[in-house]
Amino acid sequence: MANLGNPQETIAVLQKYNFQFQKKFGQNFLIDPHVLGKIVEAAQITKEDVVLEIGPGIGTMTQYLAESAKKVIAVEIDRNLIPILKDTLRYYDNIEIVNEDILKTDIEALSAANGGAKLKVVANLPYYITTPIMMSLLESHAPIASITVMIQKEVADRMQSGPGSKEYGSLSLGVQYYAKPELMANVPPNCFIPRPNVGSAVIHLSIYDAPPVAVKDEKLMFRLIRASFNQRRKTLQNGLNNSQELSFSKDLITEAIASLGVSPTVRGEQLSLAQFAALADYFTEHA
Repeated sequence: MANLGNPQETIAVLQKYNFQFQKKFGQNFLIDPHVLGKIVEAAQITKEDVVLEIGPGIGTMTQYLAESAKKVIAVEIDRNLIPILKDTLRYYDNIEIVNEDILKTDIEALSAANGGAKLKVVANLPYYITTPIMMSLLESHAPIASITVMIQKEVADRMQSGPGSKEYGSLSLGVQYYAKPELMANVPPNCFIPRPNVGSAVIHLSIYDAPPVAVKDEKLMFRLIRASFNQRRKTLQNGLNNSQELSFSKDLITEAIASLGVSPTVRGEQLSLAQFAALADYFTEHA
C-alpha cells in the first residue's frame, strides 16, 4: 500500500491520474509525514472516534486518520478526486467517501447515521474559505466534539487572540464563544504541493458544551460584534450607529455603552466576549 505522506508517492498518484490542481478549490496537498502525524495526534483520535475529514484531496491524511479512528467520513467537493480516493483508500473498510460541498452537508444526518456519535472534524482547509467553513461548523450547533485544522498561520493567530491586539476581531470572538482554541504546530510552505505563499498552522478547537458567557440573544450579540469591527478605526458608538444591521437610537447606544462602565470613546477591539454579551443583554432588556 502506498504511503501518500511520502512526496514521491503523492507525485506518482497525481501523474497516474493526470490530476490538475484547481485554483477555485484552493488545493494544496500535505506531503510531510511528520506533520500528518502531528495533526492526528493534535486531534486526539482514538478507535472510538468517528472523524469527519473535510477536503481529503488524494487521501493522504485520510490514510493516517483511518489507522487511528473507528471510521472516517471524507467529504470532498472536487469530483475529479473521487476516483483517485477510491483507488488510494481501497484497502480500508472504515472510510466513507462523500462527494459534496461541506457548506451544504447535513452533519446532523452524518452523526445520526453513525449512532449519534459526536464527530471529530479534521481538515487541511483551503485558505480562501477557512472562515466560512469554520463559522458554519460552529454556528450549526452540529454534534461536533472538536475541530482540528490546518489553516493560514495569520488566521490561526486571529482565532486565539484577545482584546486590544491587532489580530483580535469578530473571528476571534466567534471562535472563542463556541470553542477553546489551541495552536498545536506551525507548518512551513515546503510541506505542501503546490507550495502556498504563506505559513500555515495547526489549530485545535475543543467545542464547549455550553458557551463561556451567557447571553439572551446570541444572534444580536454577533450583529453587535460585526458592527463594531466593520470599521475598526471608529469608536464602538459610531460603529453601532452606522450599522445597517442595527436600528437602535443614538441615546440607547450611548446608555448601553455607559452600562459597561467603559469610556464613551471605547473601540470594539477593546471589549471582551463577556462585555459584548452584557451589551447585547442591555439592548434586549431596554429596546
